[in-house]
Amino acid sequence: MNYSWKRNLFVLWVGTFLVSMAYSVSIPFMSIFLQEDLGVSDHLEAWTGVIFASTFLASSLIAPFWGSLADKYGRKPMMLRAGICLSIAYFLYFVVQNPYELILVRIMEGLLAGYIPSAIALVATNTPEKNIGYALGIISTSSATASILGPLLGGVVSHVIGPRNTFFMAGVMVLIAFIIAVLWVKEPSFNKSDAKRSSIASDLKVAAANKSLMSALFIVFITSTSIMILEPLLTIYVLKLGSSQSSASLNAGIIFSAVGVATLIAAPRWGKLGGKWGYEKVLFIGLLGGGLGNLLQILFHNLIGFGSLRFVYGLFFAAVYPALNAFIAQKTDPSFRSRAFSLNQSANQMGLLLGPLIGGFLASQTSIPIVFAINGCMLLLVAVLLKVPRFSFHTSPTSLKETSK
Repeated sequence: MNYSWKRNLFVLWVGTFLVSMAYSVSIPFMSIFLQEDLGVSDHLEAWTGVIFASTFLASSLIAPFWGSLADKYGRKPMMLRAGICLSIAYFLYFVVQNPYELILVRIMEGLLAGYIPSAIALVATNTPEKNIGYALGIISTSSATASILGPLLGGVVSHVIGPRNTFFMAGVMVLIAFIIAVLWVKEPSFNKSDAKRSSIASDLKVAAANKSLMSALFIVFITSTSIMILEPLLTIYVLKLGSSQSSASLNAGIIFSAVGVATLIAAPRWGKLGGKWGYEKVLFIGLLGGGLGNLLQILFHNLIGFGSLRFVYGLFFAAVYPALNAFIAQKTDPSFRSRAFSLNQSANQMGLLLGPLIGGFLASQTSIPIVFAINGCMLLLVAVLLKVPRFSFHTSPTSLKETSK
């Protein structure tokens, strides 16, 4: 078979970019859609919270099941299934008529989607070992690029054609990602005849026996929680730093984009350095920089200084996810790899679910700068734990080969 891992990486980068863009141009405007199109005026914040949380919760619970099927039938088929289901979900958003229907579609999306985790697992499994760190660094820039361009494009499109029509556009984007994956993504390393279907209980038992994998999943949960603790508070903080109400969204968007630009610049470089220095060292640097960056943010009381520090924070924090993904690929057998990345998705989704709740509670009890400080200390603590032998990634994993049948 004529196979190029670089071509695979390029096609998957485009696909994940389109899927991420579909999210960025539509989902952030969900509250506007609820208010203007579905007629929700009372308890809008509560409705928005429930609608966001329902998808994260459903996804975190179902991900191990899809991972098990991916190791049985292949990562590409699972990615295609997720792509077409996600596209259908966006088209259903376009036609829903009340918030109850919207919640049902959000739950359906959480249960059936998973294009990007499948793409990451495919890259990790079908890239030469020496290039895994670089490839995972590159693939992480697709979401970063979408996070820069998406909100800007989504704001313009939502204003021009309305939030309902942005869902239709998002559905088309994901459909294109599905089509290019069908045509050009290859999975040469998968041998269906050697694969065995396992139960979720046995998968969890295998994962629990791999101390390195469990450490990585814990860090994924902490880092995704860390991001989402702050994200809902940044716009409010921008107002406190002196931005006018009319320009708050623009200033917050620029600050959000600063982290995305930093990730776009730094992630591939951290991926290469991980292959040379070791992924644990790169992860330690990323967590250390992320923790210090959060602590230092409490010292800046103007928009330019705060935005500049967020950019520097992004340069360091860009190391975290490529290092974690590469480490999970390195410490799990290929026959278990999709299940490992599905558990990774579950840990990430739980962080996305709990982060805003924790951030909102902390901000209601104290000031936002104190929340920055708590968040920074949490990341620094995890960085320190990496140096503790019982927690460290240097622990020899006991389940690189699947032991349960």
